[in-house]
Amino acid sequence: MYLLTELETGVLPFGLLLLQVPFTAILLSRLLRGARRQPPIAPRSSSGQAQTVSVVVPTLNEAHRIQPCLVGLRRQGAEVREIIVVDSRSEDGTPEKVKALAQQDPRIRLITDSPLPSGWVGRPWALQSGFLASSPKSEWVLGIDADTQPQPGLVSAIVSEAEAQSYDMVSLSPRFKLHSAGEWWLQPALLMTLIYRFDSAGVREAAPERVMANGQCFLARRSVLTQLKGYSCAASSFCDDVTLARVAAAAGFKVGFLDGAQVISVRMYEGVRETWEGWGRSLDLKDATTPAQLWGDLALLVSTQALPLLVLLCSPWLLTAQRSLVSEMAVGLNVFLLLVRWGMQVAIASSYDRPPKLFSPALCFWLSPLADPLAVLRIFLSSLQTTIQWRGRTYHKRAPASSYEANGSTHSGVS
Repeated sequence: MYLLTELETGVLPFGLLLLQVPFTAILLSRLLRGARRQPPIAPRSSSGQAQTVSVVVPTLNEAHRIQPCLVGLRRQGAEVREIIVVDSRSEDGTPEKVKALAQQDPRIRLITDSPLPSGWVGRPWALQSGFLASSPKSEWVLGIDADTQPQPGLVSAIVSEAEAQSYDMVSLSPRFKLHSAGEWWLQPALLMTLIYRFDSAGVREAAPERVMANGQCFLARRSVLTQLKGYSCAASSFCDDVTLARVAAAAGFKVGFLDGAQVISVRMYEGVRETWEGWGRSLDLKDATTPAQLWGDLALLVSTQALPLLVLLCSPWLLTAQRSLVSEMAVGLNVFLLLVRWGMQVAIASSYDRPPKLFSPALCFWLSPLADPLAVLRIFLSSLQTTIQWRGRTYHKRAPASSYEANGSTHSGVS
């Protein structure tokens, strides 16, 4: 009778518990795996295996970013056979900068990809063009984004790690470079949506549908790419890195996602508006996800990342207007989830290039959990989006894939 009275006076808190408890259990099981994750890979001096890697750098209007990227690649060891910059008709002077650097290093080669075919997104098409133009003598193909800054020892480290762990594909999470207070506030909340849905870098995940990847630094065996027909299985995907990795994993290849904060850094977007738009372009991972997984993951994010702050703000009302054991349990659970969230903020701090100054915009990093409801909203909006504007092009986004066949990548179709 007492329990019935409790439920009658706390329908809303009981509903919260009914929704949040199962998702909290799922979240904790994922985060606990992160405690046993592999440490960040460290820079390595050249292994002496000469010219085993072809690097492909897709570009489109990257004049203000391409030089640090290519300078970093030039500092890699003898493993790098060639650095192929695939330009998609930039209009800001990117080709001229690449040509100037090519005069200093004969490994740098500039090509222009052919007009974008129907059914392709610009980035995977540029990667495909670079792969087809690369030397067949290279055992590995390394895709590097123009907004990255490779550190000395990157290529040797990632190749050595791939060979030591028998990976067919391996990608790295970077160290993030942020500037404005708005970026420091919003971007970690957006990143946390990925960590809550999937495992963090360095955690081994067997199920292909849970595999994660980062195309900013993505190494693949040439023989595997050949079997997969290059990047064609991810032709229309806005998360082509994750799509390619999951297709490869589903085909039986070994795929890894490791922490590369010590060997590569990235400055992705300029300001909070670009961060909101750029991350939202593919953060839902809709192109590599079934509808059930997409909406299940969104329900998890609402329950464990978006709601806790909102429930805490409403806790005075819950503990007065609907005071009951159930409401106290609901508030307690959400306080616990907020503590977990701030603990995760500490855990990801090493993935950010924070200035040594005591007072700087980077202080907003510690306020990022307050942006969680907005970050989850961004994924929800992106999930509903059917068209997208990017780099002067308009694309029509597909509905979530019902299976890997939706991406043209069945297990039997990749051989």
